Amino acid sequence: YLARKFFCLWAKKTFGQVLPSKARCFYDQKILQKTFGEWKEQWTVCREKLTLRADNHYRHLLLNLIFKAWRAYVWQQQGKRNKYYVAESHAKKQTLLRTWQHWLVYVDVQRTKHGMQSVALAFRERSCLRISWVVWRRQHYQKCSGHKMNILALQHWAQSLQFRAWLQWRELYLYTQDEKQKDTRAVTHHQHWELRRCVGAWLGYLNLHRVKKRQNGLAQEFHRSRTLQRCFSNWQLSWECRRRMHAHQRDLEKQAARIALWRVFAHWKHYVVLCVEEARQCELAEKHYKCHLLVLQRYWNRWKSRL
Repeated sequence: YLARKFFCLWAKKTFGQVLPSKARCFYDQKILQKTFGEWKEQWTVCREKLTLRADNHYRHLLLNLIFKAWRAYVWQQQGKRNKYYVAESHAKKQTLLRTWQHWLVYVDVQRTKHGMQSVALAFRERSCLRISWVVWRRQHYQKCSGHKMNILALQHWAQSLQFRAWLQWRELYLYTQDEKQKDTRAVTHHQHWELRRCVGAWLGYLNLHRVKKRQNGLAQEFHRSRTLQRCFSNWQLSWECRRRMHAHQRDLEKQAARIALWRVFAHWKHYVVLCVEEARQCELAEKHYKCHLLVLQRYWNRWKSRL
């Protein structure tokens, strides 16, 4: 107690009213406050820079996505126009091909008709000549016998039967040609109707395919934007968590350094106290030994004097 009292008096006389421990603690607090203020300012500036960079990056990504969507839309429109041009050219070619086929059929029919007319005219000429020849022969051979007249009558009857059969065959042939033309027209009309129905179905399928493709494109764009937004949110959360962890780690390191410094100072203070105590004990022991020697010397002198 006395040593502690004298140590406090000595410390006050040496260092004044403020002890070194309090001064050192006040100094550490001021250094820590100043360091924290500078770190806070640097962190605010760095955070503003990171926020600006994140905003610029987000705007760049949005502009890139918009440009890609616009380019895909332009390519799609160009593809649609090319398909429309190809379909129109194909339709024109098909129409021209059908017209050419109909014209070829018409030319074949006209050739057949002209051939049949030429054959009929030749047959008619031959029949007329034959009739004239018969009349001439009948006039020429009027004086022939009745047997020859019967033979000529039979020949004329056969020719008339042949001519009648030829007329019936011609009527039947014309009727069959009309039926064939009607069948051809019916088949052509059916083909036109089937082709129109197929073109209508193909156009409906093409429109449905375009709508589905546009819906799929919009769904993919929405999915990409949602994925990008979710990744950006996750990255921001992870960055905030990492920042907090680093700040907490720095706080822990500073706290650990402060605790280590306090421990070193406590050990040093305990060592100083032990050294002072040891010096005081040595001094007391030396004083006690001197006093003991003085006592012994006094008793020795007294004993010698009594002796």
